[in-house]
This record gives sequence, structure tokens and C-alpha cells, in this order.
Amino acid sequence: MSAGSWVTSANRPNHDFPIQNLPYGAFRMPGEAFRCGVAIGDFVLDLAALEQAGLLDAGGGDSVFGQPDINAFMALGADAWARVRARLTELLAFDGDPALRDDAALRARALVRQDSVELGLPIKVAGYTDFYAGRQHAFNVGSIFRGPENALPPNWLHIPIGYNGRASTVVVSGTDVRRPLGQRKAPDAPEPSFGPSTRLDIELELGAVVGQGSTLGAPITVAEADAMIFGFVLLNDWSARDIQAWEYQPLGPFQAKAFATTISPWVVTRAALEAFRCAAPERERPLLPYLQEPGPMLYDIELEVHMQPQGAARATTISRTNANALYYSAAQQLAHHAVSGCRMEVGDLLGSGTISGPGKGQYGSLLELSWSGKEPLVLDGGARRSFIEDGDTLTLSGWAQGDGYRIGFGACTGTILPAPDRPDWVRP
Repeated sequence: MSAGSWVTSANRPNHDFPIQNLPYGAFRMPGEAFRCGVAIGDFVLDLAALEQAGLLDAGGGDSVFGQPDINAFMALGADAWARVRARLTELLAFDGDPALRDDAALRARALVRQDSVELGLPIKVAGYTDFYAGRQHAFNVGSIFRGPENALPPNWLHIPIGYNGRASTVVVSGTDVRRPLGQRKAPDAPEPSFGPSTRLDIELELGAVVGQGSTLGAPITVAEADAMIFGFVLLNDWSARDIQAWEYQPLGPFQAKAFATTISPWVVTRAALEAFRCAAPERERPLLPYLQEPGPMLYDIELEVHMQPQGAARATTISRTNANALYYSAAQQLAHHAVSGCRMEVGDLLGSGTISGPGKGQYGSLLELSWSGKEPLVLDGGARRSFIEDGDTLTLSGWAQGDGYRIGFGACTGTILPAPDRPDWVRP
């Protein structure tokens, strides 16, 4: 079949959602329940409608796409993933099966404009784990707080460091985020204080969506972990740096990361990204055998961060980097997560950790971009930022560039609202 689609908007060279992509998500029309769809051009293809019309059968006669998320579909496994992708390609290609293209009534029901629907969380998040897998970011943060000679912890070059976050506060792009309250202590203050975070930040990450679970007590190989990953989303792990600095010793981040994590609404499948695999950087220390990769496990994905103050005419691009800057792949993170016998589940979400390139314009957090506030950014229009202010909108974007097409993720956006009013029981 030809590479193009009869959905003409999908054929624009710089469109995020060509026929080569076909990412999965959840959507609803006004007054209706969420159900599963695929992005194609400017449209959402209603997979539940295709099931009802008999053009798509993922579950052997059982409906899986009428659900409010894609977990039931992911649980069917790799054979079903491949079969449905092939069938959707056949239905949408120029010279494929005309059953959808030539049925005007079905086409009107099943193909709806993205700007007319509400997009929801594409997955029911079973668990959320955030890693620290970007070497440049780890080095930058360590340099800020401990100096470059002690930047990396002793274990960093041997294991993917991570912590368990809160699945309950993972939200979809477009959800406003309220500035968190918390306890923080200035370096020169004798006692901690309570109030809104004053050093609110983003973290530019790639999130891996686990599509197949593992068995309690059974480790998995990196190759097995790679096969378990259904796809990827853009992920912004909002961070309250002042709260984090006070609380993180000795057990790591807690409230500073628990208030919100934003993901993009479309899960770009591992199959769509297969052509963009690339090798990890040269290892500075040999990895133990259970973490060694059988082949290229990273992806060549261009990433950007955009910041727009309230009332500003346009956003400023404050960072450009690439997912190939990671030191540990999602497959290595997943294998390490399960090596103790931890049971992984369908719908688990693994954040890569902040992705930063080697140059200052490639850093994936404001902590790095402003070097902990010492070097504020100047945005288009003259506004200055060290950290995020109320009303600021932050947007992550990402795509893998092919020959005449791109595999995009859509936007991962959130606007910061003021902190809630201070409760009566809080004393200054």
C-alpha cells in the first residue's frame, strides 16, 4: 500500500499524525462517555464505531475500544497490537480497503475533528515511577548543589535511579495545575516555613507506557522489557524545587513531585518509532549483564519546551534537545524495576527523568536553564523567568523526523494557577 492516506490532512509533511503514526488515545464528544480513538491528520478515528460496524475486531468478538482508556486493548498483547495497526493502515491508506472511505454515513460517525472533542487520559495509570536517566541533567543538578567534582552519585553510572511517584495525580495535557503548598527552608533560615512553592519547575521527559505485565517474583530481561512497552508519551513532571530541597534527604522526592504530572494525550506506539531507534552513548562504566542492551534501545526524538506568560502574544521556545541524550533506555529502566521481583502491570507509566543535551539551550528544566535562578531567562517580549510564575503556560512538543513525514506526540501543556488560599490552621 502507498504511504499516504485518503485523510488528506494526514499527508502534510510536518503534521504530527500521518498514517505512519496512528497513536492511541481516549476522547469524547460533548455529553458522551470517553472511548478509544486513533489520531489521523486533524481527526480522531473512533475505534468503538469501527468495532460496532464490524470493520475492526481486536478482542475476538469482545469490545475493547468502547472503554474509557486503552488498557483493555494493551492487555491483549503484541499480536493484537500488530494486527490492529495493520488493519487501521489498510482502512486509511489511499489504495487500501475502501470500506470506511466509501461509506459516507460511517465516515461521518467514525471520523471526527480533534478540535471538536475532549481528549482524556489515554491510559488508566496503574503505577507511576520516575527515573533519573539523563546523564547531563544528573550532572547539572549535582554540579549546582554539590559542585562538578561530586556531581554524580556513586551509583549513577551503574543503575537507573528512580522513585515511585503518584499515579493519582497524573493528568492529561490541557489540565491546569495549581501551585503546590508545602514546607520549605531557606539556606539561611533558622526554621522551615510553610506556603506556596516559589521555585516551581518543569521536567522534560519521555514516558514509557507498559502494555504487558510481569509475574510477581520473576525478573525480566532488557529484551523482554522492550517487548512489554506499548508506546510513549511526552511527560512533564512538575517539580517544586524549594520543597524538594528541604524534604528529599534521606528518602528522595515526596510532596515536591506528588502534586501533578502531565502527559500528552496520544500514546505513540513502539511500532511507529521502530525506524528511529538509536544506540545508547558509550558506557563510562561497564553495566552488569542484566542491564546490557541486545540492540539499540533509545530513540531519535526531537524535543522542545515552550513558555508563554499570561497575556503574552506568543510562546518562547526555551529549550531544544533530543531523547537520544538519555543514558538509560526505557527498556533498561523497566528491567531494573522488575529485577527484584516487582510485578509490573498493564498501564504502568515510567518517566525517563529530565532529558537535557550538552548545551545550555538544550537543558530540560528551569533549574538548569537559569542555573538555580542565578541566570534568569529573557523571554520574547522581555519577561524574565528563573522559575514558573502564576499564569505561565508550559508546553512540551516532540517528534521523530522521517523522510517526508514526522511521528509526533501532540502537545503536552499545562498552565499554573495560584496556590489555594492558605488554610486557617496554618500560622505564618
